[in-house]
Amino acid sequence: MRLRDRLRYWFDGTMDRGTPALIGWLGLASIVLIALVTALVVNFTHVDTRNNGGWLGVTWMTLMRAIDPGTMGGDTGSPVFLALMLTVTIGGIFIVSSLIGVLTTGLENRIAQLRKGRSRLIEHGHTILLGWSEQVFTVIEELVKANQGQRRSRVVILADRDKADMDHEIRSRLGETGRTRVICRSGSPLKRADLELVSPDTAKAIMVLPPSGEDADIDVIKALLLLSNRPWRGVRPHVVAAVQDSENFAAARLAGGEAALVIDADDIAVRLVVQSHRQSGLSTVCTDLLDFAGNEIYIRPEPALVGSTYGQALNAYDLGVPIGLRKIDGRVVLNPPMDTSIDPKDHMIVLAEDDLLIQLADSPPPIEEEAITSVPDQPPVPDRTLLIGWNSRATKIIDLLERLVECDSVVDIAAPRRPDHVLETGRQRLTVGYKHCQPTSRRSLEALDLGGYKHVIVLSDDSVDPDHADDRTLVTLLHLRDIEVRLGDPYSIVTEINDDNNREVFQVTKADDFIVSTKMISLLLTQLAENRHLHGVFTQLFDPSGSEIYLRPASDYVTPGMDTNFATVIEAAKRRGQTAIGYRLKRHGDQPPSYGVSLNPPKTTPLSLGADDNVIVLAEE
Repeated sequence: MRLRDRLRYWFDGTMDRGTPALIGWLGLASIVLIALVTALVVNFTHVDTRNNGGWLGVTWMTLMRAIDPGTMGGDTGSPVFLALMLTVTIGGIFIVSSLIGVLTTGLENRIAQLRKGRSRLIEHGHTILLGWSEQVFTVIEELVKANQGQRRSRVVILADRDKADMDHEIRSRLGETGRTRVICRSGSPLKRADLELVSPDTAKAIMVLPPSGEDADIDVIKALLLLSNRPWRGVRPHVVAAVQDSENFAAARLAGGEAALVIDADDIAVRLVVQSHRQSGLSTVCTDLLDFAGNEIYIRPEPALVGSTYGQALNAYDLGVPIGLRKIDGRVVLNPPMDTSIDPKDHMIVLAEDDLLIQLADSPPPIEEEAITSVPDQPPVPDRTLLIGWNSRATKIIDLLERLVECDSVVDIAAPRRPDHVLETGRQRLTVGYKHCQPTSRRSLEALDLGGYKHVIVLSDDSVDPDHADDRTLVTLLHLRDIEVRLGDPYSIVTEINDDNNREVFQVTKADDFIVSTKMISLLLTQLAENRHLHGVFTQLFDPSGSEIYLRPASDYVTPGMDTNFATVIEAAKRRGQTAIGYRLKRHGDQPPSYGVSLNPPKTTPLSLGADDNVIVLAEE
């Protein structure tokens, strides 16, 4: 290869290096031009050289004329001197013009690169969201609430979308985010090079959000594998993720390893539906426990209570309600036996509005003994439940009902198609029947003899898009409420909806139990991202085999209509081996957003509960 070709190849290679290389070549050209003209002036115009301060002065004059053509207007001297100054001025015009063009192009490219979200992040203590779905907005909103007391917090999103589009959607849906800055980066969460853009080594927590589509769990599992196999520098942030299909749960846990917390979104949605359909208001209680707007769950040491029993600790707080203990081995025990001793290494699990508001009482609150009732527990009775509609969770709902209901209970499926595989399964405690029904047809619903059922569950149709499914569910719900009024309010209704934005529309029906599984999962993931130790608490809360949340008749605890206080309610529940955490007023049951639910109320404020009101307790069935 000829030398000329080699030099040309080398020159082309330097030009490919971008704006810095171009600026370097222009700078070199400027130096060569100035040096050449200076040498010619010094060698051929001795008089002009002496008159302009020697070679240093000529060099300075040449530089000024190269960068500013107007400087030549006042030059005097020999024709050769003026010609050389004109030459350097013309050369400077080309060089400076080229430099301006290069800088402009480079700046535009840099701005375009920044808008694409491909610059590397340098942050510390931030929360990373991998993936993009409707859950992003709920998670960001909750993280903003959780971090509103901090001076500075960062939420970083890495998704395979345009950065400008993500920024626009977040601003239009959430508005101002206060002290929390939301940073978007464009890239695939499934590629290691893109993952490095969001500085995972210095993050506080990483959340893997399932994208929309049939392969959502596959993407979650691959992202968990990528995080698990990545070489980490320093303290590894904890990872939380959710899978949509229970069959993928074991694979996701294996992919994530011990450092990842993986939750089964489908299983939790089923548990919420089953538990809520028997207890009106339970979904509101769960939402209050999971979001950061009201009461939250805190785990904290309490040296002053060491040696006391759990029962004694229930009324030991001026602000806050104990709900359990976290033992030294990390085991969580909710609503333990009242005589359980609090050991030195135990942590109290407390429900409170804020950890700064938790404080022990100087003295025990007054207990109104005359208000406490001793009504014996009523024996459970068989249920009659109507399941309207059908989706992928219906079979799991029926299987869980089989575990929870009393013998001789009945579940009738009202759907367009007969689910033979469910009807042919033998069950010991539950009888499953089928009635043909078009859920949006008033005539079809009236033919179901709704007055014979105690509970009604309306399932969202997952064979159509979520918005259309919510529209169909709303029509069904309106029919059911109107029929309920005419029948005299014989049944409760729990309804699945996909988009929490539709809740305001659904409230027209006066239904208070809406199960928005995507929002619940988003809230749960956010809680675990902020505090991984809460995983054991929520696992037990949603596990039917342990202590769960129940809304029991207030008359089981205090005399209806008698003036008392919540400390007395706690004492009454304590004598039954239960932990009272709040109450629900029936007269406010249709008023959003709390629907009459009050958690962690003041212990000494006067309180009067009616026969139709409920006490919210942690108890075993």
